[in-house]
Amino acid sequence: MSDGLIYEVTDIWKSYTNGVKKVEVLRGVNLKVTRGESIAVTGPSGVGKSTLLHILGLLDSPGSGTIMLDSVNTGELGDTERARVRNQRIGFVFQFFQLLPEFSALENVLMPGFIARQNYADLKEKSLALLESVGLLDRIAHRPGELSGGEQQRVAIARALVMGPDVLLADEPTGNLDPETGAEIEGLLRDLNEQRKTTLIVVTHKESLACSMDRRVALIGGRLEELQ
Repeated sequence: MSDGLIYEVTDIWKSYTNGVKKVEVLRGVNLKVTRGESIAVTGPSGVGKSTLLHILGLLDSPGSGTIMLDSVNTGELGDTERARVRNQRIGFVFQFFQLLPEFSALENVLMPGFIARQNYADLKEKSLALLESVGLLDRIAHRPGELSGGEQQRVAIARALVMGPDVLLADEPTGNLDPETGAEIEGLLRDLNEQRKTTLIVVTHKESLACSMDRRVALIGGRLEELQ
């Protein structure tokens, strides 16, 4: 892999069995992603965009094909190493936030670092700085149920960044938000990508978010097509 690439995806296939019928979702997907760039993955509902994102994030495995993450063949990693890579090198933002309801905003952001057994004082300092950067320093003690949808998504973004990941994967990050709040989250994601140089791959139906990315690709018929 060249020095500028963070992902090199080659001939990825993925299928599911629907009853007795085999459904091919991904049919030879190829994708190269340069470190620090932002990419929107678009396409109709149900074509496999989230499946592709989960495979890129090592939450799922392809049926065949190769995914190189910063020159590492992820298909050759054992379960423990895959979990370590997910925790330390990949950040996730989901449509429905996926926050732990019994913990405060700060505790949710701390959680990936707890899993990695990082030094608490350093971890707390990073977490507070991230919550400040997303405008939530005055809400750190609030639990998810006490926060608005937009605030919950900001907590989720801070949590995704606390380990300093190489890649941020976002699956419909504005899909559960009203238009005004969604626009705020769009701006926040763009700013974080530009300021932190974290590679950003976003699955979205939102035209404004897709158009703001460096590149747009569409998943059509199980394959990715580059859009202008």
